[in-house]
Order: sequence, then C-alpha cells, then structure tokens
Amino acid sequence: MKATFAAGCFWHVEEIFRKIEGVQDTAVGYTGGVPENPTYEQVCTDGTGHAEAVQVEYDPDRVTYEKLLDVFWGNHDPTTRNRQGPDVGTQYRSAIFFHSTEQEEAAKISKEKLGGSGRFKNPIVTEIAGAPAFYRAEDYHQRYLEKRGL
Repeated sequence: MKATFAAGCFWHVEEIFRKIEGVQDTAVGYTGGVPENPTYEQVCTDGTGHAEAVQVEYDPDRVTYEKLLDVFWGNHDPTTRNRQGPDVGTQYRSAIFFHSTEQEEAAKISKEKLGGSGRFKNPIVTEIAGAPAFYRAEDYHQRYLEKRGL
C-alpha cells in the first residue's frame, strides 16, 4: 500500500519512514502543485504549489497506517504553516495526502485526537487532501542522508 506525507525537508522525513519495520520502500518527490514533473529548482522558488513529500510503500500486515500517522505527527511541528525549522515556503508545509477513504478517515481522526490532546499550544494546520500526482525527485535526493552516512 501507499502513503504520502509532507513534513518539511523530505530528506529527514524519508530517513525516518525508511527505518520503520514494514515499510518496503520510500521515495522523495513533489506533489500538490503545478507544473507536471517539476525540478527541485522550480519547487524551491515557492511558486509551484508543490510540497516536498515522501511516498511510503508499506505492508499493512506488518505496519498499520495509524502507526505511520503517529510517526508523521511525532517528527515535525504540525502547527507551523509553510515552515519547518529554518525551512520556509509552501513546499515545506505539513500535509497528509490520502490514497483511500480509509486513510482519509484515519488521518482526520488522528488529527482531531492530537489537536485535543493538549500537546500543542497552537492549532494543527496540517492539510489533509486526496493524493494528487506524485513526481519523484531527482536521483541525488533519494536516500540523501543515507548516502551521506547521516
């Protein structure tokens, strides 16, 4: 099955998901904007509407979508609009791109539960939307941190 998440710079996000038991593969890329097949340079202009995202291929018999959501929520600040740490722009927004009605429902429930938990002072601004086309990023971005021994 597929799951797609945006949570800031995709290098760190990919590395986190890649290490989860039951995740079969990860790819970093761009989704949620125009044009088709954007380049990194285009996305970095903050003018395409694309988010840096990670597409996760997972085995639902080994890891649940809810577990992937927990990892997503636990590894970025979902209360900052279009920003994660020093990275600013719509390409760094927090988003869950669902691939089924079951994923949509699970994402909404988890967001509501987290929002009511008192963990964050500010409201959660994470976008939840149907998964649009996903454009795989350039090869040098794939497993970027792993390639550098980080």
